[in-house]
Amino acid sequence: MTLTTRLFIGFLIGCTLFCGAQIETYNYKRALNEVNDEWHKVALPDAVFGKVKSDLSDLRIYGITKTDTIEAPYLLQVLSEKIVSKTISFDIINKTKGANGYYFTFQLNSEDIINQIHLNFKEQNFDWRIELQGSQNQQEWFTILEDYRIMSIKNETTDFKFTKLDFPDAKYRFFRLLVKQKDQPELQSAQLFKYEITEGSFVNHAIKTMAITDDKKQKATIINLDLEQSVSISQLHIDVGNTFDYYRPLKIEYKSDSIKTEKGWKYSYTTIKNATLNSLEANRFKTSNTIAKDLKITIYNGDNQPLTIKDISVKGYEHQLVGRFTELANYMLVYGNPAARTPNYDIAKFETKIPKALKTLKIGAEQVIIKQKQEKVKPLFENSYWLWAIIGIVILILGGFTLKMLKKS
Repeated sequence: MTLTTRLFIGFLIGCTLFCGAQIETYNYKRALNEVNDEWHKVALPDAVFGKVKSDLSDLRIYGITKTDTIEAPYLLQVLSEKIVSKTISFDIINKTKGANGYYFTFQLNSEDIINQIHLNFKEQNFDWRIELQGSQNQQEWFTILEDYRIMSIKNETTDFKFTKLDFPDAKYRFFRLLVKQKDQPELQSAQLFKYEITEGSFVNHAIKTMAITDDKKQKATIINLDLEQSVSISQLHIDVGNTFDYYRPLKIEYKSDSIKTEKGWKYSYTTIKNATLNSLEANRFKTSNTIAKDLKITIYNGDNQPLTIKDISVKGYEHQLVGRFTELANYMLVYGNPAARTPNYDIAKFETKIPKALKTLKIGAEQVIIKQKQEKVKPLFENSYWLWAIIGIVILILGGFTLKMLKKS
């Protein structure tokens, strides 16, 4: 066997031992079954999120062959909605007063479809009803929105605005806005859009317990949610049972830390959303992807009576890994390593070349990775009396030599 061959074999053995040692730095693993193509996707189970880093950087796919341990590259995909918003060019050609209120006419500069208009008025406090119409020739008008409500409130405690018009796709050369108001409103600007949204894939998270309390000192309603397990959260929907109009400042937090003191447990919360709970639109609040188990929602009522909360739902985007499997091996997903860093794979630069139709792998049950115990090096003398005895003997021998030297001198 030549020296080169020996070095090569030694290198392979070293790589295998290194990769095997890498797996042991993680705490959990799940088998990935039915790997029979080059590309597959893996849907992350909810139970994984409570055992990984917040940025999911400690996910790895390893494969065990007869002679080696290999790492399969992957892309982490969050299946959130995709939004495309196209601004449409237009001119305001008329501002007139009629029997029912004030009219603003928009003329499009191209033949485009629109489905959303954003209005910006100089007035900061108003509650108006509007009507939106469309026409090709300004002779015959068709109603798009009728008795639509827009509102703006700004004071020391509230800063709320709802002046966005949502409607089905409409293709007209002219659009006419009627503001049903006695005093002339001052429209400072408007934006017309073609708004397209591809819905994301959500996972509904089970709520274990929900506790609602009214804090009279804060003049607030406190809602504590305890989920079944730590999961990735991206949206909350609050269903209010009251039929009267309302707008209340709202804060959403999650429990980020806890400390045990002499008086009991003390919890720290991190804010993930500040918004307004209101009767004008669906109370769906999107948040950045956050891994949490305990949530706290604070609704600031001011001097108003508390609202009746009928139900709350918590959702999160589905997360999946798209992996490339180039060798026959027994593959596994490993996770749970606080020291791990985000991997850097080549496939991230060639995402467009990944096939669209991918088979989802079956993922096995969670297993705890057993660490190899390092043998503890035993001391030469486990009993300290032996050590002291030897030290005593050494002292006696040295003392004897010293006395002999003194007698000779």
